[in-house]
Amino acid sequence: MRNRISVVARHAGITKKIGWHTIRHTCATLLRASGADIKVVQELLRHASCRVTLDTYTQAVTEQKRAAQNRIASLVRGRDAHTQRILQPH
Repeated sequence: MRNRISVVARHAGITKKIGWHTIRHTCATLLRASGADIKVVQELLRHASCRVTLDTYTQAVTEQKRAAQNRIASLVRGRDAHTQRILQPH
């Protein structure tokens, strides 16, 4: 398996040595970033529970982190349209 990974990685322009778990981690992270349900990712990776998948193989993608931070900043500044509607007196 390692030889196959190395050949594919070189073909993709990846010169750094990578292993099977790197591919699993990347796959899980990209699936979550694309909106895949955590249960789907768990089953594709054949984990016993969603918790294992969440704790081990996924991480927030930079764009997701930035978007979450921007939403919080907007709330603090009072610029979030949804929050403004909720907070305005009727």
